[in-house]
Amino acid sequence: MPRLFTGIEVPAEQREQIARLQMPLPGGGRWTEPTDLHLTLRFVGDIEKPQAQEFADSLESIDLDAFELRLSGLGVFGGNEPRSIWAGVEDSPALEALARANDRAARSAGLPPDGRPFKPHVTLARLKYANADEVARVLQRLGAFRTAPFIVSRFVLFSAKPKTGGGPYAIEEAFNLRGGEYASELDLDYGW
Repeated sequence: MPRLFTGIEVPAEQREQIARLQMPLPGGGRWTEPTDLHLTLRFVGDIEKPQAQEFADSLESIDLDAFELRLSGLGVFGGNEPRSIWAGVEDSPALEALARANDRAARSAGLPPDGRPFKPHVTLARLKYANADEVARVLQRLGAFRTAPFIVSRFVLFSAKPKTGGGPYAIEEAFNLRGGEYASELDLDYGW
């Protein structure tokens, strides 16, 4: 039974910029592996293979234009018990439309609606025992964060491999957006 989600890959230039942010984290925190950096569009979870294939087929019908995106700002999920540091995304109606299309594809495959509102972000680090003051000091040292814009020319169906706390992730299938140029030689393995 695969654990699936759709998302947008973070390009190499932006991954390198994120890597330059890395510093020791309090309380057993760890930075996300650069190859696992992504922006989740729609989390699906553990589903049976036939439904996974139906979801992938529904994703294939998404017909939207490629668009520009920029990561901007840092934040924390978890409030007084912080659990992750994330990079935000500048407002993008095209990104919102892509997330809605991914949700419609999930529902057409018989999956329940996502109960959480879409909050676009890239998880940069996972925290274990850090307190809010320690994390606030880390964010203060990191300062303002903004990447160069990049073109989103495709989105992908990821599967999560067995491991605690996210990653490693594998690309199961890629879906090109209209007008986007993406030069990649991926060996896609549909071995759910």
